[in-house]
Amino acid sequence: MSQSIELWKKNLLGNYGVPPVAFSRGSGSRVWDETGTEYLDFASGIAVLSLGHAHPHWLKRVCEQAGKLSHCSNLFANENAPLVAERINRHMGGGKMFFCNSGAEANECQLKISRLWGRSRAGGEEGKIFKVVVCENAFHGRLFGTMAATPQEKIQNGFRPLLPGISVAKLNDIESFRAAIDEQTSAVLLEPVQGESGLTPATPEFLKALRALCDERKVLLMCDEIQCGIGRTGKLFGFEHAGIVPDCFSMAKGLGGGFPIGAVWMRDELADLFHAGSHGTTFGGNPMACAAALAVLETLDAENLIRHVEETAPAWREQLAKLVEEFPTVLEEVRGIGFMSGLKFREAPSAWIAKFREAGLLTVGAGNNVIRLLPPLNASVDELNESVAILRKVLSA
Repeated sequence: MSQSIELWKKNLLGNYGVPPVAFSRGSGSRVWDETGTEYLDFASGIAVLSLGHAHPHWLKRVCEQAGKLSHCSNLFANENAPLVAERINRHMGGGKMFFCNSGAEANECQLKISRLWGRSRAGGEEGKIFKVVVCENAFHGRLFGTMAATPQEKIQNGFRPLLPGISVAKLNDIESFRAAIDEQTSAVLLEPVQGESGLTPATPEFLKALRALCDERKVLLMCDEIQCGIGRTGKLFGFEHAGIVPDCFSMAKGLGGGFPIGAVWMRDELADLFHAGSHGTTFGGNPMACAAALAVLETLDAENLIRHVEETAPAWREQLAKLVEEFPTVLEEVRGIGFMSGLKFREAPSAWIAKFREAGLLTVGAGNNVIRLLPPLNASVDELNESVAILRKVLSA
């Protein structure tokens, strides 16, 4: 066991268990542990490393910013935050942005939006219209509000009583949502592709029907793009596959490319509900974090990475589907979309995750016996093929 892992065990909480390896450096889609062993990194820090490790433009942006201005708080402006916001707003055709530090914080902001929206609908009366409908098996974070919006026993156990006002409906079942939305409902919150629970996409037909239902009931449609956003599915945002626009949505993970950042986009009418002092965070919109995000967005455009995902993912997923045909007693199906793909195993796959790692491929577990494959958006065709070759070799053994 490495010295880093020994120190980890001695000094950090055990909530993550004991790490199997400690990494020391990375480059592109590759990462090396402290012993010098090389891995193909298709975990990407759980969908964070959208440009892989140490991308030259990302590195240049972050290093230059570190030498200029690392922090100034939101009492003052910095040059990077409005540039990132302008890029997202331009893509969305308007709206406003709020920056924070993580996906859970971004979803907490969305919950606050839902409360302000409900109060405005109730003529200024608080506590009358406040409920939020979420999906079965959703994952929206581990903070107190987002934990209540994550209807999974392993997340909520030990922390009750939870935030009130959360109802649960079935993903891709519009009648379930129609029944769950009542006169006290202010918003619906869902992931266009459920990540932590096993890579289940919302169908375009369902999202279109849900958008219409929310409009009919004057309920907000809030999307969680934390894992599926920033190009991972072959669109900048997952909801774009359905051709809809939510009222607000959260993003994090891939936006910073390795630097912690979270954000919420909201349409102008919702932005008007906020006033000075109604929400904030010390590090939100930090010039370092926004330099990283700006580098990611610039590189997505300069290297046509979203088109790269759109064009290369189908053939890669076909190869994954062949693995299911070859090993039907072990594998059940291919899950997900684009570079947010994975394999559903017939039994708990934790032992397989270890075997793939020992063979040089990093993967990520998820619910419903799924192993996630989350390559950097600039992973080459050869690297995609290599991942399948490693999977096949291990499954064959």
